[in-house]
Amino acid sequence: MRLFTLDFEKPIVDLEETIAELRKQADEQKIDLSAQIKAIEEKLEKTRKEVFTNLTPWQRVQLARHPKRPYMLDFLQRIATDFTELHGDRRFGDDHAIIGGLATIDGQRVMVIGQQKGRDTKENLMRNFGSPHPEGYRKALRLMQLAEKFDLPVICFIDTPGAYPGVGAEERHIAEAIAVNLREMMVLKTPMIAIVIGEGGSGGALGIGVCDRVLIMENAYYSVISPEGCAAILWKDRAAASQAAAALKISAKDLLELDIVDEVIPEPLGGAQKDYDATAATLKKAILKHLDKLMDVKMSELLENRYKKFRKMGVVAKAEPKKRGKKAALPVAQTT
Repeated sequence: MRLFTLDFEKPIVDLEETIAELRKQADEQKIDLSAQIKAIEEKLEKTRKEVFTNLTPWQRVQLARHPKRPYMLDFLQRIATDFTELHGDRRFGDDHAIIGGLATIDGQRVMVIGQQKGRDTKENLMRNFGSPHPEGYRKALRLMQLAEKFDLPVICFIDTPGAYPGVGAEERHIAEAIAVNLREMMVLKTPMIAIVIGEGGSGGALGIGVCDRVLIMENAYYSVISPEGCAAILWKDRAAASQAAAALKISAKDLLELDIVDEVIPEPLGGAQKDYDATAATLKKAILKHLDKLMDVKMSELLENRYKKFRKMGVVAKAEPKKRGKKAALPVAQTT
């Protein structure tokens, strides 16, 4: 049975199935097909490199949404120990779309916060498909302020299509909750690192993303709007999502060039879902590298740098006003 396959992965999957069929045939019929298998394996390796080293922004968005892609808890199990989850915003309830708590990474005690999606229908309903409610952001802020109180650095894992836009979320002031987080994170007196591990959609992502360092996985994306949403607005057709993805400059490479993120974390060929352990090891190394540097910076300098980091984004160039020519004479009305 085929596993989940994206359209651009089909040539690779077809070759993998051919190799599996040849091996099965060789075992059952006791014949030597090693030459044929080797030739197809070489072709497979070549095809895999061609496909995954030339991905379009839209294809990277598809990989960021891959149902087998590692989520926050998958990484946490591999890079941290002694994780103790903390619940609730102390106002309304506990949002399972945002997880937070204390953990240890290589002997360094930290506060980890992040969005979590589900693997099946039941878990996705519990996690609200990774789209947080207002209480999720208020819980995140409560844990950040707790980290500040005990001098603990904060590590945020961003992976959401966006904050939940439902009636209940609006009634409980989702926009206000995100806005307060943006304001308070800017002045939080502790080192902060954010990593976009999958989807980084709109204010839902930025609500835990105002940090001293913003890292992004190679096949993740970070955007003010989803490609489909942008396509629906500008092209009046969600089918133009691939054009929108390219225009939005949402891929890791584009974001690094635009100085929106500080580092791109490489993934195994084919995506993070191909090797959880290798991806987690690379992620851990990047976190520790930036954490070591941030821990040595004076708090006043840290806050000043954080402020400048976000203030310099989205610079607008002013165009010179066009010189006005002589006004054209108005037509004279003819009377009879």
